[in-house]
Amino acid sequence: MSYPPLFRIKENGYFGFINSGGEIAVEPQFLEVGEFREGFTHARLNGQWAILDQYGRLYIRRLYRSVGKFHNGRARVQVVHSWGFIDYACREVILTIFDEVSDFHEGLSAVTFEGRAGYISEDGSFAIKPQFSASGKFVGDIAPAAKNGVWGFINRQGEYVVSPAWDKASSFQGDVAVVSKNGLWGLADRSGKELVTPRFQFVKGLAEGKFSDGMAMAYREGKYGYVSESGEVAIEPMFDMAGDFGEGLALVEINGAYGYIDKTGKLVIMPKYEDAGIFSEGVAQICNNGKWGYIDSDGRIIIPAIYDMAEPFRDGLALVALNGKWSYINRDRETVWQEK
Repeated sequence: MSYPPLFRIKENGYFGFINSGGEIAVEPQFLEVGEFREGFTHARLNGQWAILDQYGRLYIRRLYRSVGKFHNGRARVQVVHSWGFIDYACREVILTIFDEVSDFHEGLSAVTFEGRAGYISEDGSFAIKPQFSASGKFVGDIAPAAKNGVWGFINRQGEYVVSPAWDKASSFQGDVAVVSKNGLWGLADRSGKELVTPRFQFVKGLAEGKFSDGMAMAYREGKYGYVSESGEVAIEPMFDMAGDFGEGLALVEINGAYGYIDKTGKLVIMPKYEDAGIFSEGVAQICNNGKWGYIDSDGRIIIPAIYDMAEPFRDGLALVALNGKWSYINRDRETVWQEK
């Protein structure tokens, strides 16, 4: 089932949502809201969270300490200190009895129960009994799991198919997974072979080895480069700063200015901006003289830099701000909604 995109707005300090035509879908009335997923989000009420649907209806059968996004009809919820799952009608379909839970992936959720990690099926029963010190999600019938703090990879029967050998291992992204030793990270394949030996440094606030558009940022000796999903160092670390790839281009910093490279490392938009963002829907936001606008993939200005803030385009619209007021604009720079 498809759901129409909704966009968060604010009026007089309260949040609501509009549709892509700029019409109010949910009146601004909440002090805090999440983003919509599968027709639902959550809104804060009296310090806790309630489920909110795309028509502005609140489901207050129960309030929660924390709520995840809906994924295949279910959302993670926390009551006091324990986690479980609810459905679209806010029925508790899996009891809130777990220390931690992850979203379901390939029919299983990685959970922690009474201090041990295992997996549950969609009916809430244990598919793999809690026996690990930590675990991650299944991708392609293989998941990272640790015993006594040492990580390897298991199958759906809970058996190790790659013996524990790393200080940390992440879920597979395609055919590679991030693994780390001695404070450095690299990439391993499904047989456990290290395609890129752990050599890159961890950077606070940076999701190491997270692939975007087939590439992941890598940091070494003060410089940024990229590794590919094929398990190769595609671009050696040489940039002062870097951003995720989007639509074949990535933001990089050279001598204090920002431009864009392609997947070969070639500069295709010369560094001349004070700041910039990721390409999305054919455009990226750029900043000059403290003001934001948008360029296309050829580096041409398509929306002049006049805004105090600009976010990436999503579903045809972008959130911008001018003089403290929010607006949503389209690619033709037409304002479809403006904060009063």
